[in-house]
Amino acid sequence: MQKSEITAPVGSWESLIAAIQAGADSVYFGVGLLNMRSRSSVNFTLRDLVKIARICRKHQVKTYLTLNTVVYDSEIKQLKKLVDSAKKNGITAIIAADQAVIQYARKVKMTVHISTQANITNFEAVKYWSQYADVMVTARELTLEQVASIIRKIHRKKIVGPSGQLVRIEIFAHGALCMAISGKCYLSLDQYNASANRGACYQLCRRPYLVTDSETGLELEVDNKYIMSPKDLCTIGFLDKILKSGVSILKIEGRGRSPEYVKTVVSCYREAADTVAKGTYSQEKIEMWQERLKTVYNRGFWDGYYRGQKMGEWAEQHGSVATETKEYVGKITNFFTKLKVAEIKMESGQIKQGDRIIIQGPTTGVVDLTISEIRVDLKVVNKTSKGERCSIPVGTFLRRADKVYKIISN
Repeated sequence: MQKSEITAPVGSWESLIAAIQAGADSVYFGVGLLNMRSRSSVNFTLRDLVKIARICRKHQVKTYLTLNTVVYDSEIKQLKKLVDSAKKNGITAIIAADQAVIQYARKVKMTVHISTQANITNFEAVKYWSQYADVMVTARELTLEQVASIIRKIHRKKIVGPSGQLVRIEIFAHGALCMAISGKCYLSLDQYNASANRGACYQLCRRPYLVTDSETGLELEVDNKYIMSPKDLCTIGFLDKILKSGVSILKIEGRGRSPEYVKTVVSCYREAADTVAKGTYSQEKIEMWQERLKTVYNRGFWDGYYRGQKMGEWAEQHGSVATETKEYVGKITNFFTKLKVAEIKMESGQIKQGDRIIIQGPTTGVVDLTISEIRVDLKVVNKTSKGERCSIPVGTFLRRADKVYKIISN
């Protein structure tokens, strides 16, 4: 079985390095406002494209620029500038759904991937889009059998893209799901004049609501008050079936998530996909990956629509139900290369021997370790608190100003 491509969400420099550390084959990210996470993540600038491309080339990681919002006439000049810059800096592909973006990218010979926003739900749509793209992200509401049927037809009828290669299908494998068809929601536009289709979703569906009879004032109790907020998609338990169906690229959702989310989720799916290829995928490993996935942001998990829609797959509370949280404690003020010892300025709380911490930084990514020793003024101590400077041994290079967090089990 050919190696599956894992594409990781990147909303910050820390997440970019974390994705590479976790074994991502490609990353996708936004620049400016013309992407579907323009409001929820720290987007990069045009100037950042040079550095992103350089870092990813060094690690042989492909780069996908999301330019997948609805585009207005007043923004045509801006979109052209983005596409031109992506082309100039060697970005692998543009992810798009709007014809203005697709046509211009085609004009300048920039590779295009069709976004899930195009709502590809059938083989005829694949045939149409194949004149523009080699890779297409199918609609999230398809079942796995529907996806497999499309892929079988692609191979049987030899549907090729502009490169002359068979069209490849990409699906979302993990992360947040929207109650709307392929994310085409209008709640935020209706209430706040901020369109979800422009990357400005306020996530109104994630809030609790009461259903009230307007004539009597009677409030109706529903089985779950988060009736518009589905649990997060998690396919790691049937990843073998997904890959057997012929899916080429597994997409991790989460450009608004933390670096440790990116590293944890990408590493789990990298390991799982590799074990499927080796024939060592097992229930024991699935359970181990699921426990790891629960440690980072999630609203609970379900299979999405791949194995048929189920009733009652709604979030049980607002926000995350992760089994672990992080607490900021300080920052790295020095690193002694020969000793591999880091100096930490404690700015909050305390840490003690045996605590698990993560250290994050724009070029460090995410380093996860358990404290084996703490020294204050060169003396070994059991713990250290706010206001002190301490040193701990670490196994990797760190940078000044990297942030230190203590991991707390919930």
